[in-house]
Amino acid sequence: MKRKTWKRFGIFALLGLLVAIAFGCVSGTPNAENKNRQEVEFWTMQLQPQFTDYFNQLIAKFESENPGVKVRWVDVPWSAMESKILAAVSAKTAPDVVNLNPDFASLLAGRNAWLDLDAKVPDAVRSQYLPNIWKASILNGKSFGIPWYLTTQVMIYNSELLKQAGVSKPPTTYAELADVAKQVKEKTGKYAFFVTFVPEDSAEVLQSFVQMGVRLVDDQGKAAFNTPEGKAVFQYWVDLYKGGLLPKEALIQGHRRGIELYQAGETALLGTGPQFLSAIAQNAPTIAQVSTAAPQITGKTGKKSVAVMNLVIPRNTDVPDLAVKFALYVTNNQNQLTFAKAANVLPSTVAALQDGYFQSVAADAKPADLARAVSASQMKDAEILIPAMQDIKKLQKAIYENLQAAMLDQKSVEAAVTDAANAWNQR
Repeated sequence: MKRKTWKRFGIFALLGLLVAIAFGCVSGTPNAENKNRQEVEFWTMQLQPQFTDYFNQLIAKFESENPGVKVRWVDVPWSAMESKILAAVSAKTAPDVVNLNPDFASLLAGRNAWLDLDAKVPDAVRSQYLPNIWKASILNGKSFGIPWYLTTQVMIYNSELLKQAGVSKPPTTYAELADVAKQVKEKTGKYAFFVTFVPEDSAEVLQSFVQMGVRLVDDQGKAAFNTPEGKAVFQYWVDLYKGGLLPKEALIQGHRRGIELYQAGETALLGTGPQFLSAIAQNAPTIAQVSTAAPQITGKTGKKSVAVMNLVIPRNTDVPDLAVKFALYVTNNQNQLTFAKAANVLPSTVAALQDGYFQSVAADAKPADLARAVSASQMKDAEILIPAMQDIKKLQKAIYENLQAAMLDQKSVEAAVTDAANAWNQR
């Protein structure tokens, strides 16, 4: 379920698609030959074969409740989805319902590719979804997606390694994390944690700015982090790196390296999804025996991050009402609850999240069950820390590259913050 970096397709194809989109290819009219069809084409991201039975049953039930309607399900590999949906949108052959994440979906939302759902989803239906999660799919005041499944990061920690360092409990704030990092390094020679500063990888560091009270952009879209608070966050990460409290490969390797280090017993903390406890149990059973979950690290705001998968509906679908009906069916309370249990994720509807499966665990619960409860408990403080915006990766790149420059003594922190803000404003 975790995000992966999508590969770009051929340069000429990409240029052609972007030119086509720029000149309004997404605003054509539906093909007349498909005018009367009652078929919904539904694309998901890499959910076969693990959930094939689930979706076959869900689709069969929807079809039985809607005579004459057929749903054609197409599962697309993670690495291929970006290129495929770009190609389909530009060629006006897009499916009717698509499983994306808000980050990528917002890029095309800015080009008016998706159906405006505010006129299609009644307030009474919309209110069934977690309010903070619905916001993840709003751009320029318009709703372009329906929330589906969620994951919140938890802090998995090696209790034995923390004990060796004389740490009695895992840190809960970035301030505590800095103290623990120093203690672990001094007492064990190992690192407390790994976080990546690779611009194309995890947004964890970018999210830390928001958690520590920094506004990234203002209402006009200009950089808003060139402030004393923003400089303090730059200084925080620079000090950790220069103090030898972060692995040097944090500048060149991604989040996967953090998983490898934790499973090797070289780090004490791992911020990741609760489902990774199962992977750790399989890949590093000795480490799994001393691992458990705690809430994710946050700053003075108390905000927690959440990752969202949503369903979007291309604006050129010739069955908009039927597509909306199916998307709401996939994401209703009962279907979300069933899928969330099967996939070890969280549902995005209020009623499904209140189910006892997510709210309580036995005193002798397995680490994976405890992690699920910890993950669900964070939803009251969870939100999309990085709002949907065009060019979000350019913002991350500007900040990460200048952080790296300051870490390597190529710039002062003051200059790094200024240069990052200028790079974003002049993009």
